[in-house]
Amino acid sequence: MQRYIANRFIAMLITLIGVTIIVFLMIRLVPGTIVELMMGTEALTSYESIESLRQYFGLDLPVHIQYYKWISRVVVGDLGTSWRSGIPVLQFILSRLPVTLELTLIAITVALCIGVPTGIISALARNSWLDNSSRIVALAGLSFPLPWLGTLLVLILSLTIGWSPSMTWVSPFEDLLANLKIMLVPGICLGTVSAAVIMRMTRSSMLDILSQDYMRTARAKGLTERVVIAGHALKNTLIPVITVAGLQIGWLLGGSVVVEEIFTLPGLGRLVLWAIYQRDYPTVQGTVLFIAFMFMVVNVLVDILYAFVDPRIRYD
Repeated sequence: MQRYIANRFIAMLITLIGVTIIVFLMIRLVPGTIVELMMGTEALTSYESIESLRQYFGLDLPVHIQYYKWISRVVVGDLGTSWRSGIPVLQFILSRLPVTLELTLIAITVALCIGVPTGIISALARNSWLDNSSRIVALAGLSFPLPWLGTLLVLILSLTIGWSPSMTWVSPFEDLLANLKIMLVPGICLGTVSAAVIMRMTRSSMLDILSQDYMRTARAKGLTERVVIAGHALKNTLIPVITVAGLQIGWLLGGSVVVEEIFTLPGLGRLVLWAIYQRDYPTVQGTVLFIAFMFMVVNVLVDILYAFVDPRIRYD
C-alpha cells in the first residue's frame, strides 16, 4: 500500500507540473493584460508609464523567465500575491475554500442520495415502467445545461416563494439554518447532473452483479431477496459507483464556477472567474493549481477506499 501511494504521489507531481505549464500559458492567450485594463482603452498614457507598469508586474520578461519565477515560488508554497487586491493568493484561496467545499459536499450528498437508490430500484425493476421512467429522468438530467438549470431554479423559486440568492454568505458554524437557506438550492442544482450519472452507473453495475453465478447460489440457499441484495449485490455494486463519485467530485469543483456565479456565492469558482476578468494572473494560476491538487488527492483517496470496500483488492 505504501509503495502504491508513493507511486501515485509521484504521478501527481508530474501531472501538477503539466497543469502549471498549461494554466500559465493559457491565461496569457486571453487578449489584454492587467496593464490595459488599468489604463483603459481611451486613456491618454505615455509609453513610459505603460512600460513602467509592465516592469512592475514582470510582464516585460520573456515567458519562460516569468514561468520560472512563478514556479520557483510555488515550490516553497508561495502562490504569489493578487495583482488587484494585494492579498496573498493562498490566503485568498483559504478564505473562499469553505464555501466551495460545503457546496461540493451538499452536491455530492444530493447526488448519492438520489442516484444510488434510484439506480438500484431501476435495476431491480428492469424494463418496467419504473425503470423506463428513471432512465428518461436520468437522460434529462444529463441533458440540462447547468447555467440554464441554475437560472431556471432562481426564476421558479423567486416567482413562487419569493426566494432569491443571498448577497452575503453565512458560515454554518454561525447560523446553520441561514446557511442552509443559502446553500441548499445551489447544492441541489449542482448535484442534479451528478445524480443522473451515478444513477446510470449504479443501474448498470447492479444489473451486472445480479447476473453473476454467486447471486443465483445465494438465492438457492434460501436467503431472502433483501439479504441477497443488501448483503451480496450492493457491496459489489459500490466499487464502480465509488469511482464515478470520485470523478464527480472533481467535476463538481469545476462546475462550481457556474453555480457560484449564478447564486452569488463567494467560492473558489467565482474567484477564478473574477480573476480572469481582471487578468489577475497569480490568482488564476494559484487557484486552478489548488483545485487540480484537490481533485488528484480525492482520486487517490478513492483508490485507497477500494481496498476497504472490496477485500480482494490489494495494492502491492
